[in-house]
Amino acid sequence: MQTPTYAPTYLAVELRLPTNWLDYTILAIYFVVVLGIGFAARRSVKTSLDFFLSGRSLPAWITGLAFISANLAATEILGMAANSAQYGAYTVHWYWIGAIPAMVFLGLVMMPFYYGSKVRSVPEFLLLRFDRGAHLLSSILFAFAAILIAGVNLYALAIVVEALLGWPQWVAIVVAGAFVLAYITLGGLSSAIYNEVLQFFVILAALIPITVLGLRKVGGWSGLTDKLTATHGQNFTTAWGGTGIGSTNPLGANWLTIVLGLGFVLSFGYWTTNFAEVQRALSARNLSAAQRTPLIAAYPKIFIVFLVMIPGLVAAALVPKIGGSASGLQYNDAIPYLMQELLPNGVLGIAVTGLLAAFMAGMAANVSSFNTVFTTDIWEKYVVPGREDGYYVRFGRLITVVGVCASIGTAFLASSFSNIMAYLQTLFSFFNVPMFVVFIVGMFWRRASAKSGFWGLLAGTTAAMINYFVLYKKGIVAIPTDQGANFVSAIAGFVAGAVVMFAVSLFTRPKPADELQGLVYGTRSPGMAEPPAPGDDAWYRRPALLGWGAVVLAAACYIPFSL
Repeated sequence: MQTPTYAPTYLAVELRLPTNWLDYTILAIYFVVVLGIGFAARRSVKTSLDFFLSGRSLPAWITGLAFISANLAATEILGMAANSAQYGAYTVHWYWIGAIPAMVFLGLVMMPFYYGSKVRSVPEFLLLRFDRGAHLLSSILFAFAAILIAGVNLYALAIVVEALLGWPQWVAIVVAGAFVLAYITLGGLSSAIYNEVLQFFVILAALIPITVLGLRKVGGWSGLTDKLTATHGQNFTTAWGGTGIGSTNPLGANWLTIVLGLGFVLSFGYWTTNFAEVQRALSARNLSAAQRTPLIAAYPKIFIVFLVMIPGLVAAALVPKIGGSASGLQYNDAIPYLMQELLPNGVLGIAVTGLLAAFMAGMAANVSSFNTVFTTDIWEKYVVPGREDGYYVRFGRLITVVGVCASIGTAFLASSFSNIMAYLQTLFSFFNVPMFVVFIVGMFWRRASAKSGFWGLLAGTTAAMINYFVLYKKGIVAIPTDQGANFVSAIAGFVAGAVVMFAVSLFTRPKPADELQGLVYGTRSPGMAEPPAPGDDAWYRRPALLGWGAVVLAAACYIPFSL
């Protein structure tokens, strides 16, 4: 089956917004506050731990909001709205089965190992559990992926700002890149995190009016579902309709690939090993706060889906042929189109600010994780080891500049995807899923040898790429959509990595038991046994209660979409 080709992902030029002085004033105030936070955070940066992990001093509510804000990038907003315009209510799977269980697993199971071992990054954990080969390969793959994903944010920002405000792409890239560079190089991770907390509320202030006014435009939820059922079919507004094996549906995936490919492999691969997220939890002030970070983030994550899905559905209802040449609109145009059609000045300024804030949050998360991994896991370990602490802080600031410049170079790789989220899911299947299988096997199987980590990671990455670029793109295996291909690539990468790790472990020696303390399930390190901080025994601060509450709430949300 020959897969379709898409034109570059430019937003429609006709979506120029009628912005005025009030909107630009709101935007200017936001940028001033962002830089102010960067200058304020600079005073707290005295060591490399302060610069890369905020000195492990932040409270759980700060790291929790930063955790979800780092994920709620504009690529998430535009991409999930595009997903909804293209695939309908199936978007809920990316949140309720494709995020919440993995976030709970990270908090309850994996954070004690990450935080207790006192690692500064996710790849550093692989150095302790496996060997230098697994560590170096994972560091290189993660650094490369972080630059690619930051590039997606830059590219998306440039095309949005060009279409909406009329700024040339290079101006948008330079302005946004300069502000991200400024506050990260000034205040390190603390500056990024405190700005992400601010950006979380700015993003909500942008999305809520679009959602409410969009629903009002189409006659409420019942009017929306009636219009979409008439134009797109019954399954477009359900979560599981048409997902039986052998059935057809807009998503091009059945329940098995949704549960295994998205709900397990892609989801757990992203949330448990993506250092752009885990870094926020590692900056928490103690183990309890680190565990609660993804669990606190899980609750807004459950409901944010409505703020990105409903605008996409509304756009599909108002422009039934969106995504086709006849409409003149791409799927990625859903949010900008509604901004143009629905928002008055002032509110429009808030929405534009929220969109830019989301871009900057996503880019800052990837750039801050990139500079940490490149400095501590590559430069300090293999290139220039043994220097004084201040040297690595200075190098971290320098590599931040390099990372942003490299992101500009990778930005246009996203241009061949009509749906930005499809491109991101492709990257996750290549890089996060193979790393996840190495983590999960190494963490739960003591016999996994030191050498198996490197070969499992290499095999998983290779298998995922072969499935996507050869089997799917060459039409050897018939998969209806890019998203369906991503799910299959993720499963292929996971299985290949696990099989190779098992085979290599049978023929190589395992690590001694005393080197696995605090790195394998069933063992403990001194850092995992720290006493709870005063007040951390309150019921609302108990990780297990928070985690299972989020799982039950997410499962309950499926009910109205399954009837």
